[in-house]
Amino acid sequence: MPILLLILLLGTLLFMWLSRRNSTLTRACRWRLDRTGGPNHYRCTACNAETDTKGKEPRDCLRPRR
Repeated sequence: MPILLLILLLGTLLFMWLSRRNSTLTRACRWRLDRTGGPNHYRCTACNAETDTKGKEPRDCLRPRR
């Protein structure tokens, strides 16, 4: 039984680590498609950062550092 609980704990921690590793978004970062800048132009509604991508929504926060 203790081995099963240890495996469950390790599996949960591994899942949390893998899901966090794929995104650097902060809570305030919200990307929206802005077609006025082009077909793949995105603008963040929280910090007004802009970027052009190749089809996918951006996953990184491009907020300027203070």
